[in-house]
Amino acid sequence: MAPGRRLAAVMFTDTVGFTESTQADEGRTLELLRQQAELIRPVLALHQGREIKSTGDGFLVEFDSSLKAVQCAVNVQRRIYERNSEGGQTPIRVRIGVHLGDVVQSGTDILGDAVNIAARIEPLAEPGGVCVSGAVYDQVRTKIADSFEKLPPKALKGVGVPIDVYRVVFPWLGNGGARTPDDARSADRHRIAVLPFANISPDSADEYFADGLTEELIANLSLVPGLKVIARTSVVGYRKTEKSVATIGKELGVGTIVEGSVRRAANRIRVTVQVIDVASEEHIWTSKYDDDLSDIFAVQGDIASKVATALPGGLHRDEGPAPRLGGPAETQAYLQYLQGQALMWKTDEDSLRRSLGFFKSALQSDPTFARAYAGMSACYIGLASEGFMLWVDACNLGRTAAEKAIAMDPDLAEGHGCRAEIAFLADEPADVLDREVRRALELNPNLAQAHTILAALAGSLGIAEAYVAENEEAYRLDPLSPITIRTLGNSYFFSGRFEEAIAHWKKTMDLAPLDSYRGLAEYSMLKRDFEQAELMVKELERLAPSGDYALLCRGYLSALRGDRAAALRIIERLQETSREGYARTSSVGFIYFALGDLDRFFDVMFATAKAHTMQAARIRMSPLLSGARRDSRFVALMSTYGRPVQAPK
Repeated sequence: MAPGRRLAAVMFTDTVGFTESTQADEGRTLELLRQQAELIRPVLALHQGREIKSTGDGFLVEFDSSLKAVQCAVNVQRRIYERNSEGGQTPIRVRIGVHLGDVVQSGTDILGDAVNIAARIEPLAEPGGVCVSGAVYDQVRTKIADSFEKLPPKALKGVGVPIDVYRVVFPWLGNGGARTPDDARSADRHRIAVLPFANISPDSADEYFADGLTEELIANLSLVPGLKVIARTSVVGYRKTEKSVATIGKELGVGTIVEGSVRRAANRIRVTVQVIDVASEEHIWTSKYDDDLSDIFAVQGDIASKVATALPGGLHRDEGPAPRLGGPAETQAYLQYLQGQALMWKTDEDSLRRSLGFFKSALQSDPTFARAYAGMSACYIGLASEGFMLWVDACNLGRTAAEKAIAMDPDLAEGHGCRAEIAFLADEPADVLDREVRRALELNPNLAQAHTILAALAGSLGIAEAYVAENEEAYRLDPLSPITIRTLGNSYFFSGRFEEAIAHWKKTMDLAPLDSYRGLAEYSMLKRDFEQAELMVKELERLAPSGDYALLCRGYLSALRGDRAAALRIIERLQETSREGYARTSSVGFIYFALGDLDRFFDVMFATAKAHTMQAARIRMSPLLSGARRDSRFVALMSTYGRPVQAPK
């Protein structure tokens, strides 16, 4: 890099108690440093951090934005905390400091005030904590969900000008890190779940309106800096629930619950809202609204703002009212949009196509309604993911819809999220994916979809730690979603974290039984425990006998047992129901692999890569497919797909 001065965000990390630990047990300390580097480096790569140097017990890292630096620092500490919580291991303790300022290139090193100040800020962080300068805080305070606390003024050695310093508030640091991740989430009152609003309208067909209002309030609250809001897919199951607030809070890991009811009669709406503190089960705020339907957007924005300020401990913000989502010019367009939203989260073909139809109708009523275009894009992605549409067609139509949404509303996080997902699915240039997913998270840090995309990218690159960390973040935001449940289990299994994978599958058995039984079947097949695998496959066949998971696992198990005829019969059944360019094609290739037919395996995989349906993370990381990665064609396959790799050693 040519010498010169530039603005950069600088991150300094330092191991707590390194000198004392080295003197006590040098061998153990060096091993912990190795483990620490294995934890941190993939996270640096995921956030585009440039490692300048290792300081022996820490790192000096440069970023091109304060947001990337802080997101990276937070994810590093979260990953270390979760590793420490696993038990049976010597804890790793790291402090991190971040500053934004000028740096000067000196060979491979960087010098300047930004480096010096970051190094002075780092010791102010508590073990496991992150401290940032006022310059960094000003850049990121409205862009990440974690809250900040200003530290008392303190002179920094060698720094003549006073510097404001803020610490990132991590809930698990409240008692020295003794709590488990689930306990930490439960203690955080700024983690919110909005339960499905009760429909008390005279017409039961208005159920979609209550569901839509719930969705809209979640979307509005997600834009409020400092809040962690559980996604709609994880709360929909609590409609008409008889569970207590305490039970729901524990299941979702939230400290605050919002619930309410809506009554619609002609063009009038009556909305009742209450905010409940999970710990005490006390109502901390209630309100009623009686307005014209045309005022619904003002009502939603007002509720979001008042919920945020009513929380225990309050959110003290200087930036004014909470952001509000835009609405259409026509009320009819909004009602059609809500009907589309109510159907979009279902996975059957009829619901997805009806949802798409409602979004199209909304756009006929109001061609400028950006969120309806984002809904269309999400429907196309869903239709392709469930095997109801060609991937190429879905990507082309979904891309067009997402770009129209962004053109009409550049600040619509869902539009950027869909555009990023399509960029990944269609193997577009990395800068498109990076730009869109980062923009989505800047606009809405609570967007689980964006973290799922980053996880998929990390998995396709074989970066295990980042693959798991991003899936865990998506799961925190949407813990009951079939997608986040599936991808988190896969990331544990693919990364070799088998105990965590098994615990996750057992925990989510009732929520996503197909994914749980498939995961347990694959683990049993990996361990050559065919008797246990048979039990899991029979459960899959009981639940969905013609489903892809049942057919794949039956065919794979038959192949491993040496029953070639049975495996080939399954392949024939899959080929009868799958077409080139559809998601089910990969299963045929996996069974050929289990049969030892690598030629046909790679033929199928090259075809899926061309059609953008290849399961890149599974091929690159699954322990069941390790033999394929020793074949010379593996490198060519991943290069064709667009995620090039080095040849295996």
